[in-house]
Amino acid sequence: MKRFLSSLAVWLTLSTGYVAAETKEVYWEDLVPEGYVAAPQDQVSHQGSTLAQAEPDAPVVDKYDGQEVKIPGFVVPLEGDDKSLTEFLLVPYFGACIHVPPPPSNQIVYVKFEKGVPVDDLYDAVWISGKLSTKGWSGDIATVGYSMAGISVEPYDG
Repeated sequence: MKRFLSSLAVWLTLSTGYVAAETKEVYWEDLVPEGYVAAPQDQVSHQGSTLAQAEPDAPVVDKYDGQEVKIPGFVVPLEGDDKSLTEFLLVPYFGACIHVPPPPSNQIVYVKFEKGVPVDDLYDAVWISGKLSTKGWSGDIATVGYSMAGISVEPYDG
């Protein structure tokens, strides 16, 4: 009977094309290639009234491309309304891209939720889960090394 159930599970998986993905917790240091050292933030120049990004073409870590991951960070809203966001930047520290210069591009993730997602308090850190890509994004605020198709948002529990 065990053999039958195992065979049935394999058949269902193959016939539906569904394979359960394991979400891996990824931290900001994981998104920096080994041996890469970014320029110190205190050497960032100001361009007019905007804060220049230190490393807009920082290298990314290819092993996370196409992987379902969970990353903690802070939200910088791009698109949405007062109830939900459809697009935002995920950054490693509060104020990045708004009050201080953007971090290197490999320390920013562009996140898109097709249907929008509520983000209750922009001052609080959150976990964002989704499928990560090494396809970057560029906007007025910053150049980004990673993008993500968002799946969920939950409070960061430290």
